[in-house]
Amino acid sequence: MVQIPNPPPSDPSAPRSVPTSADVARLAGVSRATVSYVLNNTGTVRISEPTRRRVREAARQLGYVPHAAARSLRAGHSRMVLMPAPSFPAGPLYSRFLSELQWALGRLDYTVVQYGTVGLRGDEAARAWAELRPVAVLAPGSDLGPQGVEVLKRSGARAVVTLGPEAVDGAHALLTDQAGVGRGATRHLYDRGRRRIGVVVPAEGGLDVFSAPRLAGAREAVSGTDATVTELPLAYDEGDAARLAARWRPLGLDAVFAYNDEYAMLLMRALQDEGLDIPGHAAVIGADDLMLGRLLRPRLSTVHLELPAGRDLAALVDRAVHDPGAAPERHKVLGATVVHRESS
Repeated sequence: MVQIPNPPPSDPSAPRSVPTSADVARLAGVSRATVSYVLNNTGTVRISEPTRRRVREAARQLGYVPHAAARSLRAGHSRMVLMPAPSFPAGPLYSRFLSELQWALGRLDYTVVQYGTVGLRGDEAARAWAELRPVAVLAPGSDLGPQGVEVLKRSGARAVVTLGPEAVDGAHALLTDQAGVGRGATRHLYDRGRRRIGVVVPAEGGLDVFSAPRLAGAREAVSGTDATVTELPLAYDEGDAARLAARWRPLGLDAVFAYNDEYAMLLMRALQDEGLDIPGHAAVIGADDLMLGRLLRPRLSTVHLELPAGRDLAALVDRAVHDPGAAPERHKVLGATVVHRESS
């Protein structure tokens, strides 16, 4: 007779079986349909609050979460909104905007996923985004083209929204008037009696989508006047700022629009270290209206920017998802208001 050996003791490190909605239903004492309605936040079926709490507690105890892919198959599309990580350094103003937008989309039951696209640009990046089958893509400051938009739509994306100075065929667009920022800042300096105006152009990659139109706007602001605009390349680095400050007197400049508040603070400190008076020898203005600029001495003049409200952009995404055949919307955003303080 062959003896059947006893099974070895179970290994606690072995993978456990994945809990299912049936397990949740059994523990909560409800049907699987009720579990689905509760955990997918379905609003078309009335379920009492005690039952909802019981289902959620059962799911928590079992470690159960709904299967996103299965839910997408049932719905015919995912609830994922893909936001490619910007190719430019995101400052405090833009970070606040992203946080508000993610909160607003979450309230509409969308899952926001940020995607790093290091080394990928334009339509090549769009193909990488399409592999994740998002229901919507928000592409800030990217060089996405019409072919990339088409790739995304063929993969199932119902909404493609760009945020930048120009619209892209087939996509909804939030148009930012970056040239207006440069015009406003430079006109302010001109009105304060400055005639030899420098404009900082960051050396960091990815910022040219903003800096180029700001420089163009600065030149427009003094076109036909006796003022001049000088382009000032500057890396976000104390050493580079010190080298530019050392050249200030030979350059003969009397004012600077420093691209934004962070570059303005960097350069202003370097100019002061060089023995230059602000605003006597050099009037300085930035953009973004960061809190830190109000704490400097002298307080930093700036251009206050109004980005689109996160809830408004989330509503645009939701409209497009529910009506993917609608004509692309175009909205001008980024209100710009000069705030005069002591540095100019």
